[in-house]
Amino acid sequence: MSQDAAISQMRAKIAEIAALMYARQLTDAAGGNVSARVGDLICITSRYAGSKHRWQLKPEQVLVVDKQMNILDGVGEISREAKVHFKLHNEFADAGTSVIHAHSKNVLVFAAMNKSMPPVLEQTLKFGEVPVVGYAAAHTDDLAENIAAALRGNESRIRKQAAGAIAPWHGVFLMGKDLDAAYDALERFDTNAYILLMARNMNTDLVAERQALETAVAAAHHE
Repeated sequence: MSQDAAISQMRAKIAEIAALMYARQLTDAAGGNVSARVGDLICITSRYAGSKHRWQLKPEQVLVVDKQMNILDGVGEISREAKVHFKLHNEFADAGTSVIHAHSKNVLVFAAMNKSMPPVLEQTLKFGEVPVVGYAAAHTDDLAENIAAALRGNESRIRKQAAGAIAPWHGVFLMGKDLDAAYDALERFDTNAYILLMARNMNTDLVAERQALETAVAAAHHE
């Protein structure tokens, strides 16, 4: 497949994934971004994709940008939060190709509380605890550095599927080996957050429950 064909295909896929995220309350009209690297170019959703278009994007509204953030094709402006995407694409190019920033409904609770999120489901154990980073404004280099710092050391997770971090009072950022992997991880993160929140309503400490189960399983294996 030629690079032009691969870029056209990716722009359409990003538009599809973005609409699915909105429909499944994995992001909202207030923001978020989706990007994927094709060769040396990056396809990324444009500014105001949520607030003005409710994530119902046409492929041409997904920008094609070089690594210096120059727009080569597409309708619209580059998002202020693109700095995080480009930081991750430049630093972790050997590990992953896709970045999702989302305001997912359940993970936002952890962002609002400025808390990391422990894994409590078998399907999220492989991601480890999702850390919360230090606060920085959305459009700043500081936020990009904070997210990158949280992902350093997690390159193997990105190569296998994805790794992520929570930005306080803001949302979640993930980098995946490809766009499908990043989206899958986002759904798993949000489901994990939902389960934690529901368990708290039931006065259940799921982290302690999981640790007790792991201890019991390990003991059973040694009998």
